[in-house]
Amino acid sequence: MSVRQSFVSLIAVLLFNSVNAQDQDPKAKLLLDQLSKKNKTYQTITAAYTYTTLDKSKKPIDKQDGKIFVKATKFKLEIPGNTIVCDGKTMWTHLKDANEVTIKNFDLSSDDMMNPSKIFTIYEKGFKYKYSKLESGLDVIDLFPAVKPEKKKYHTAKIYINKAKMQVMKLVMLMKDGSTQTYEIKSFVPNSKIEDKFFVFDTSKFKTEEITDER
Repeated sequence: MSVRQSFVSLIAVLLFNSVNAQDQDPKAKLLLDQLSKKNKTYQTITAAYTYTTLDKSKKPIDKQDGKIFVKATKFKLEIPGNTIVCDGKTMWTHLKDANEVTIKNFDLSSDDMMNPSKIFTIYEKGFKYKYSKLESGLDVIDLFPAVKPEKKKYHTAKIYINKAKMQVMKLVMLMKDGSTQTYEIKSFVPNSKIEDKFFVFDTSKFKTEEITDER
């Protein structure tokens, strides 16, 4: 459940937003503007990633692999034991072990709704940012929440960018409890053909008692 809960604080589909440029670090702004421009050329994104959580003593406490598919406001997230599908209006969560499905209305503007695409575009809205360093060939930019930071579970997000590919390679969340959450991109494929029906979950194979409709 930790992966899903961490995404709740991260995600809204904002692939085509522009960067808020006021009072920002010029070096970071230039790089993020270029990244934002590149993201706007993608019709779809398919990516595999590894999610790792370290406690405040830097001891690993969770590690999982996942895969995400994004098309505009639609997405599909596959993680061990769970599949989450959203067509931009409705979100289905399939708990595989329990063979249960929960259905909710999806509110794109809500910070409390899950949407995995912000792993690529977290910087585009609601953050101040500053260029940090070059690490292992990747440019690192620190992001600080500018909208209701007291309600966030993290105080800093570090985004690692491959400047040559103009691609996000890693996102590190520094949590207020001292733990660290890392999303490392293992593969990234833009502009694959994905039909809209891929983002609609088929509930016809489930019994009525296996479906919880919260709409």
